[in-house]
Amino acid sequence: MTEKPLTAGEPPLTEILLDALKRAAAAHGIHEAKELGGVYDKDWPEWYAAHMTRTLADAGYELRRTAPQSAKPGTKS
Repeated sequence: MTEKPLTAGEPPLTEILLDALKRAAAAHGIHEAKELGGVYDKDWPEWYAAHMTRTLADAGYELRRTAPQSAKPGTKS
């Protein structure tokens, strides 16, 4: 699959998401060490999602549906 940039001169979506994920991973390591005292964060998926949402919003991106959803995620329509 070949990705096209969202707009001319911007990186493909995969690169944008990869950068946000790497930033979240680095920040989460600090969060676990400093705020949780080195304890494993069982709620890490929620923390990552919130961090990535803020990171992308701060960079001017938003995630939105472009077509109606016909079925709930994980179900067959």
